[in-house]
Amino acid sequence: MDFLTILQLLDSSVRLATPLLLACLAGLYSERAGIFDIGLEGKILAAAFFSAAIAYTSGSVWIGLLAGILASMLLSGLHGLASITFRGNQLISGVAINFLAAGMTVVIAQTWFSQGGRTPALSGVARFGNITLPGAESTIRGVAQQGPVGQIYSELISGHSILVYVALAIVPLTWWVLFRTRFGLRLRAVGENPAAVDTAGISVVGARYAAVMICGVLCGIAGAYLATGLAAGFVKEMSAGRGFIALAALIFAKWRPWYALYACLLFGLLDAVGNRYQNIEVIGVTIPVQFMQALPYILTVVILAGFVGKAIPPRAGGEAYVKER
Repeated sequence: MDFLTILQLLDSSVRLATPLLLACLAGLYSERAGIFDIGLEGKILAAAFFSAAIAYTSGSVWIGLLAGILASMLLSGLHGLASITFRGNQLISGVAINFLAAGMTVVIAQTWFSQGGRTPALSGVARFGNITLPGAESTIRGVAQQGPVGQIYSELISGHSILVYVALAIVPLTWWVLFRTRFGLRLRAVGENPAAVDTAGISVVGARYAAVMICGVLCGIAGAYLATGLAAGFVKEMSAGRGFIALAALIFAKWRPWYALYACLLFGLLDAVGNRYQNIEVIGVTIPVQFMQALPYILTVVILAGFVGKAIPPRAGGEAYVKER
């Protein structure tokens, strides 16, 4: 495997890790505030459909992005209403959102476009194109003629959708918000000891709703990128378990932004390896393509089996807060 091939593999890893990273950071905000969110998968799926559908209808990917974010925030509002206002079971609420999104997207897609539960293919300004940074080569031949530093810049750093750069920028922003601002301090305190926060005169309900809405925004961007950046339209169940993988990455990262980045890049790398190397031989044995494509899901099971007991979630996570009178 030459250096350029490695860079191409890493480039694919970054692209595939982007929706996972956005969903993982979404769950990070929500769970840091004490709201477990199994419904990441449903929010991504709903955002993917509405962003693709509205982008195709309006001819503008930015309007599609806004529609995806609004759809995700609506589902986040439902989750907040059920788990915060009515103090319902957070896990059941999240599962209900997943079922709702899985059925709703297919039914609406069939009603609007009559293409078997998918949207028409997107092209032109209805999709997020790749950005070639200044000084970067945009052709394979041009990249091959560069030195190692130029190849890293042209192949790995340049040539991504704007949402990839946004996702990477959100990582240090999330770290700064959670650990260097008053809002972040209150958010983390609500997830650890909501009674103490309430005693200090801070609204537990308000802080948790803020976290849930931020979660909705990030899931909306993840779904929009999936349908209008990584792919060229919506297809049934196109989230393909990414919301659940993001939850596994969040546990693996121990609810920390930088660790979440590394965990999602690992999942993205396995996904890229599975897509690129199929039916390969190891010591004379041909590894089935199904095994290669299942690598991210296998890692999910391994992480959940081996790290759940070691990773300590926020102490008030999953518990509805009842204000003392």
